[in-house]
Amino acid sequence: MKTVINTVAGILIVVGLMAVAGSAGDCDGKCMEAANTLGEMLMVAGVGITMLAVGALVLIRNGLEG
Repeated sequence: MKTVINTVAGILIVVGLMAVAGSAGDCDGKCMEAANTLGEMLMVAGVGITMLAVGALVLIRNGLEG
């Protein structure tokens, strides 16, 4: 069971990092009509940071248990 929880936490960390990295959704100014607004970017980045933090906390707490 600990392995499954660690796997899910690892997936949360990876997906959260990908969400934060791709939150702007921009394309170097060539297609500004398809880019995210500032509010959308902040929401995606916030969700990504939350996923990253939850995954890290789960891994830390799971590692502290003997």
